[in-house]
Amino acid sequence: MINIYPTVQYPLEVLCLHLIESGSITDEGQQYCCRLVDMDSKSGPGLIGLGIKALQDKKYEDAVGNLTEGLKESPLCTTGWYRLAEAHVKMHRPKEAVLSCNQALKNIDNLGVSGGSLHQKNLCLRLKAEALIKLSDCESSEEAVCTLDQVSDAYNIPGLLVLKSLAYLNKGSLDEASKIMEDLLSSYPDLAEAHALEGLINFTKKDYLQAEKCFQRALEKDAEVAEYHYQLGLTYWSMDEETRKDKTKALNHFLKAARLDTYMGKVFCYLGHYYRDVVGDKNRARGCYRKAFELDDTDAESGAAAVDLSVELEDMETALAILTTVTQKASAGTVKWAWLRRGLYHLKAGQHSQAVADLQAALRADPKDFNCWESLGEAYLSRGGYTTALKSFTKASELNPESTYSVFKVAAIQQILGKYKEAVAQYQLIIKKKEDYVPALKGLGECHLLMAKAALVDYLDGKAVDYTEKALEYFTWALQHRADVSCLWKLVGDACTSLYAVSPSKVNVNVLGVLLGQKEGKQVLNKNELLHLGERCYGRALKLMSTSNTWCDLGINYYRQAQHLAETGSSMDDLTELLEKSLHCLKKAVRLDSSNHLYWNALGVVSCYNGIRNYALAQHCFIKSIQSEQINAVAWTNLGVLYLANENIEQAHEAFKMAQSLDPSYLMCWIGQALIAETVGSYDTMDLFRHTTELSMHTEGAIGYAYWVCTTLQDKSNRETELYQNNILKMNAIPATQVVLSKYIDKAPMGNIGKGFTQTERIQNYAPAFSMLGYLNEHLQLKKQAADSYQDIYSWAILLLQTAEDKDTYNVTVRNYGRLLCSIGEYDKAIQAFKSTPLEELEDIIGFALALFMKGLHKESSNAYERALSIVELEQDKAHILTALAITEYKQGKMNVAKTLLFKYSILKEPTIESLQALCSLGLAMQDATLSKAALNELLKHEKQKDSDYQRCLLTLAIHALQGRSVAVQRQASKAVHSNPADPALWSLLSRVVAQYAQQNAKGGAVAGNVAHILDSNHGKKALLYTAVNQLAMGSSSTEDEKNTTLKTIQKAALLSPVQDKEFLENYNQSLEKWSLFQAVTGLIDTGRISEAEAFCTKWLAHVYQSQGMMGAAEMCYRKSLQVASQQGSWSGKLSSLLRLALLALKVYMANISNDHWPSLVQEATTEALKLCFCPLAVLVQALLQFSCKMGARETRRLLERVVYHQPECPKYIVSTARWYLLRHLHAKNDYELIDVLVNNAKIHGDTRVLELNQKLFSE
Repeated sequence: MINIYPTVQYPLEVLCLHLIESGSITDEGQQYCCRLVDMDSKSGPGLIGLGIKALQDKKYEDAVGNLTEGLKESPLCTTGWYRLAEAHVKMHRPKEAVLSCNQALKNIDNLGVSGGSLHQKNLCLRLKAEALIKLSDCESSEEAVCTLDQVSDAYNIPGLLVLKSLAYLNKGSLDEASKIMEDLLSSYPDLAEAHALEGLINFTKKDYLQAEKCFQRALEKDAEVAEYHYQLGLTYWSMDEETRKDKTKALNHFLKAARLDTYMGKVFCYLGHYYRDVVGDKNRARGCYRKAFELDDTDAESGAAAVDLSVELEDMETALAILTTVTQKASAGTVKWAWLRRGLYHLKAGQHSQAVADLQAALRADPKDFNCWESLGEAYLSRGGYTTALKSFTKASELNPESTYSVFKVAAIQQILGKYKEAVAQYQLIIKKKEDYVPALKGLGECHLLMAKAALVDYLDGKAVDYTEKALEYFTWALQHRADVSCLWKLVGDACTSLYAVSPSKVNVNVLGVLLGQKEGKQVLNKNELLHLGERCYGRALKLMSTSNTWCDLGINYYRQAQHLAETGSSMDDLTELLEKSLHCLKKAVRLDSSNHLYWNALGVVSCYNGIRNYALAQHCFIKSIQSEQINAVAWTNLGVLYLANENIEQAHEAFKMAQSLDPSYLMCWIGQALIAETVGSYDTMDLFRHTTELSMHTEGAIGYAYWVCTTLQDKSNRETELYQNNILKMNAIPATQVVLSKYIDKAPMGNIGKGFTQTERIQNYAPAFSMLGYLNEHLQLKKQAADSYQDIYSWAILLLQTAEDKDTYNVTVRNYGRLLCSIGEYDKAIQAFKSTPLEELEDIIGFALALFMKGLHKESSNAYERALSIVELEQDKAHILTALAITEYKQGKMNVAKTLLFKYSILKEPTIESLQALCSLGLAMQDATLSKAALNELLKHEKQKDSDYQRCLLTLAIHALQGRSVAVQRQASKAVHSNPADPALWSLLSRVVAQYAQQNAKGGAVAGNVAHILDSNHGKKALLYTAVNQLAMGSSSTEDEKNTTLKTIQKAALLSPVQDKEFLENYNQSLEKWSLFQAVTGLIDTGRISEAEAFCTKWLAHVYQSQGMMGAAEMCYRKSLQVASQQGSWSGKLSSLLRLALLALKVYMANISNDHWPSLVQEATTEALKLCFCPLAVLVQALLQFSCKMGARETRRLLERVVYHQPECPKYIVSTARWYLLRHLHAKNDYELIDVLVNNAKIHGDTRVLELNQKLFSE
């Protein structure tokens, strides 16, 4: 038919399908298939036939290609799918083989199972099981077992039993696998597959010798199976150390396996291992790995090894090509090894963003791989993402706490971010595990050095010294392990030089003897020795590695040594030598690196120093620094300072302005502009100095701002000017200046002056700073703080200036010191301070007189004021002195003399306010209402200041009170409050006079006190006490006042001012008691309750007798009150008197006073009280009497239990007391059962006092 119809496809298609179903394609059959494909290139039968022929010829790639294309056209060809699966198995592609088998089985199921198709189905199932087993995972192995179970008569086919055993072996079921293997060996002893299976089982058990024998027997049976050679080679590879040294046997079998099966990728992987690890031939190893990866692109080990070797061989193109190919084909969350290595490639190439993207993809594949997190952290770090890098390394350290590198990077990043304490903690974690880990020791030293520098910026010099000492300790430990590292020696030099600004008296640093050439111990170095040690360390660093940076640091160290010698007054020869060395080192640094602007700048600074003063060289260096770095505010500022020192104001201004434009936050250029403004007398001087203090702390900025603030404050005439309002009030200048001066003058102990004295830390010889700080503290009313904080500083200033030529400064200092002492009550010290002056200036004499007056030396004070009168020039000053003199005379009892002096100046046209106030007060003291009234009228004519409202009102009220006009007192106070409602002092005064002169208006007095407290909490502290008194007058302390308003007010006053108000309450305690008694009694009398008033007085008298220990008299008073209550028929009065009698008698009896009268009185009084009504307190008193008489008696327990358990509405404090005594009774009786009942009762009612007692008694 083919010959008849040579151009028709149908006969050829039928023939090809027949050949396909026959299972074998001959050469003639191949020709037919070729003819069919020539007619139709997409002919399914033709392509399938060619694929089967290629499979027979072991051309597996051609077979897969033709079969795949043919099955697209003829998908129902079951044989084609089976042959495609077979080709995939031969090429070690089990996943594709499983898919093809599934398609073939699907076709079989759709067509129905017949005799021939059953055989075909069994073949497909067997091939599918074989492919599943090659996948090696547990799930696939389980499916393989299920697949084999579907094969008919599977238990009688040895090959299928071998496959089932392999499946069990993959699942980890050694017992099942061994059982099948033993059955096979007993039934088929010559079966090679059975011996190979036994070898695999022994290999899994790591019994390599038995495995070797089994694989050798398998090869004896069938030497052409590549799998057997591979397994035997793998066995040799895995054997003990002696066998591992000689890998020749393994190599031979791997090579045989590769020759027999060129598609076995895993054998090429082990060939790569051999050439890489044994032979060391990286090129050949890379070729084997690439071959393995080309055969199986899921083999991550081979792919990673090929890439790694390509990188080692610097063949980056090949490595990147492999990685790119893999990642392009990969789905999300896979091929971690490729993403990781490509990310590392991009990281090394400086492509940081791409590296981050690739490493994130690697993490999506395995979020718990700490290596990926570390690599991602490096990528973030390389592009400056410190925060994200910190998170990545932190995550890596959490996943692998043993990773020293992750913890180190966390610490290093925290150090970069300025989180020094956190970094120190991380470094310490490393040191605990590895004490000799030099990078961590170096990091610890660097952190402490950086903290020391930060402390120096904040003028915390003591902390800086401590941090530096700790830094040197860590650097020394690092040097003990790696003394050959140059940077460690340089860091030691940096630490030694860092304390150049600290006072020599503060620098006493403990240094390990190892650093000084000693074997052990520590040595204390002073500042000079520390700087010299820094010099030697820099020298050691230069011997190990000569760098421009180290030369520059050494030059700066010599400069700091020269500064120290100049401050201590050492010889000029040593100073000159150090400066020459400094210049030499800095010039060396410039020659090594002339493009570094820092070196030029340092050379310029040293050239300006007093010992050199080579201004031309300095100018040249600063200009070169600016040329090397355009954005260079430091060099511009130094250039401006150079011009300013040479009085080139305009050039200096331009230089500072340029520095400001480059870096507006740079402090020094602003200080330079402030100094220029001060030089030319600019209005903006104070603003500029203020801005310097806002930027940062600096001595020049602090002292400059303090000077201008104090100067402005001393001018009393400028209070209403715009300058004062803007620069002082709005800018909060006084507290701000006090803060910066406190940093400027920082106290440090000084041993060579005497105990208790202090000196400044950095500024030791500038007395105006002390005076200004004291002045500001006084201005802020910080008198106690000034006494505690600055008394020693004043003393130091006095001792410092006594040897100086500036006597005026000394006198001003002592004057300020004396005034401070006088203001805080240190009158003796103030007198001594003023006596140390010549007492020639008016201010000194007046201060001396005031100190004498406050001390109580009135006669001496009068003499001093008279001496002041002899030198005073201004009439206003003379009037003030005469007023003070009059007060002094009054204190001596010379009323008429004082009156004459005050009256003399009160009749002038312009008398002083103070003299009129003193005259009015004198009239009040002399009970002369006429004189006081006249003085007050004169005072009202001249006094117009708002600040004097309180004094004027107080004097007016005093005159009204003197005249006995109580109503006028309240009205005048109310009038003053209405005139000036914002003055808390007037509200407080109103509250006070209401309580004293108008108790009927106590409610308004309480309101006035609350208003005073609201307006000014500090001024209103005493107002709260006046409020409490008014509340008492209102009756707010009665039992009807459930809110306890009065008590809360007094408690609030005590909390706000615990010391002062406690003294106040103690001083007025008796007066308050008398006042309260008076209020209660008069209230009863006013309401006509005379008998109750009498009874109240009797009870109060009994209370007084009792407080004095007069118990008999107290008993008589209580009996008297009981009699009065009985006569009146007052039930509550009788009960109260009886209970008071019982408590009095119990108190006396419990004080161990042997007298039968008192216990009988207790019994009598409580019995009578219980007749009136049931009273829990009476029962408790009886129980306590019984407890005191017979603690362990049954009656004691009965009475106490009656109070505790049988009176539900009994007051809590009575029940708690009874419970407390009952617990003691039960413990004495050791009745633990009742104790438990009582403790549970206490827990229910929250009686913590009883629970604590129970714990204490059990512990004893």
